[in-house]
Amino acid sequence: MAVFYGLRKSESTKLIHRSRGNLCDCGLPSDVVIASNSAAAPKMAEKPSERTPVIADEKKQKMGFLSATSYVIGNIIGSGIFITPTSIVQHTNSVGLSLIVWAVCAGISLLGSICFIELGTAISDPGCDFAYVCYVKWFSVAFSFMWVSVLFTYPACAAVQALTFGQYLVQGIAPIWAVPPEYVVLTEKSLAFVILILITWMNWYALDKFATKFQIVVTFAKLLSMAVIICAGFYLLIFKGWSHNFERPMEGSNFAPGNLVMAFYGGLWSYAGWDILNYGTPEIHKPKRTLPLALIIGLVVVGAVFVLINVSYFVVIDVEEMKNSNAVAALFSQKALGSFSYAIPFMISVLLMGSLNSNIFCSSRFMFAAARQGHLPPALSCMNIESGCPRAAILAQTVITVIFLFFDTSSLINYVTFVLWAQKAVTMVALLFMRYKDIPVNKDVIRVPILFSVIFLIVCVLLTVVPLVEEFVTTVIGFAFVFSGVLIYYIFVKYNKSQTLNNLKDAFNKKSTGLTCRVLSSQVDLKADYKEASQSDPSSHGSNE
Repeated sequence: MAVFYGLRKSESTKLIHRSRGNLCDCGLPSDVVIASNSAAAPKMAEKPSERTPVIADEKKQKMGFLSATSYVIGNIIGSGIFITPTSIVQHTNSVGLSLIVWAVCAGISLLGSICFIELGTAISDPGCDFAYVCYVKWFSVAFSFMWVSVLFTYPACAAVQALTFGQYLVQGIAPIWAVPPEYVVLTEKSLAFVILILITWMNWYALDKFATKFQIVVTFAKLLSMAVIICAGFYLLIFKGWSHNFERPMEGSNFAPGNLVMAFYGGLWSYAGWDILNYGTPEIHKPKRTLPLALIIGLVVVGAVFVLINVSYFVVIDVEEMKNSNAVAALFSQKALGSFSYAIPFMISVLLMGSLNSNIFCSSRFMFAAARQGHLPPALSCMNIESGCPRAAILAQTVITVIFLFFDTSSLINYVTFVLWAQKAVTMVALLFMRYKDIPVNKDVIRVPILFSVIFLIVCVLLTVVPLVEEFVTTVIGFAFVFSGVLIYYIFVKYNKSQTLNNLKDAFNKKSTGLTCRVLSSQVDLKADYKEASQSDPSSHGSNE
């Protein structure tokens, strides 16, 4: 498989070959290209940590424990905690069963994070699921999920987060200054654009300069806002005796398998995002120590917060009210907080800012990993020399998100959301395959019991299959998105034999990469040609598609 999107093998070999003078026939100076883990070294799996470029003050620019934990907490806690409680109660029909679902979802997410601790310490490449599936050479599968995530799911979600931020901010300032009705939509989109540009600018520099500090501040603000709701609820429960909703907590519980699975589906959606650190493993300081601590502590904190905040909800709101409410936090604040309810829109805006920052981090690293693998144009694999950030991928994700600001993306998100669980299932199969084939990985990998991987795989399969029954049309459309990615991979990446098209792509790749490197002060970070490496090493892992 060619290293670059659309490049023939001979051209890709020229482009990754480095010399002291100039880069052979590629039109780029040698200082703009980093050929990671060159194909001349056939045993490429033994030191994955060496695939990233070495940059000055690298240690200072990486995430430490506090910033890594803040990314985990900040990425999980989002608008879901204000939306999902209604869905879960609609499927469980009781206080007790609803709280059990929230607790079990925390346990399942923790189980998944433990499996990803092994993957993150075994394979140091950025890109999370994409990198792990590519590691076993299931390139077409990796491409199909990447195609959906990078071009649709992440930008659409970021657009929704930015627009929702604008909507809540307009709602929050309404008591002070009401935006004229004819300008409401324009104001919301303008605010969405401004916050998106601000978040992009912060991610433009080294993580330790703005992005991680901002994430830490926003995460503490999120926890503080959650603490306000929790403290208010427990104050009413303990000191005011508002315990009537807990007298018969399991009354009316719905244990139908279909309803339970859909309740878990909603709960796990609220916990989604715990794998954020695996998207940027090379940017974590001492990942063997930081990754497990940040993931486990972050999920324990989030699990406790989610269960406690739902207890607080039920102190004030009964089951029927919860089932019929589309704004649980607003209803709670009106009943329990009085005039303080005016602060709720601003609290939610803060939550969305943190979620948007995490989204940009994940999506840009995903796109960067895909370009590095040769599944997207090489210009997107450019890393800024000074900061080590994938500026080209960050800019590309921002541009796609801005485009989505002008469209209704809610249906699109429904079509592709379930695909995330199918992707997790494939990743677990890849992990079990690596164990079965004894594929070489980092020597300091943290191994977890294989039973954990099997259990989490079963959960992922259930969450992929059940929507076929409950939401058949939506699920089929989602599968169509994935299948289109497979077709694109085989037509344009693997078996593209059109000389004219190849020449056009070669010219575009050379010009765009050179321009990107110069404008963004970047270097190209490339992976070795996996196909050539596997041919030179009979013991090379996986099956090359």
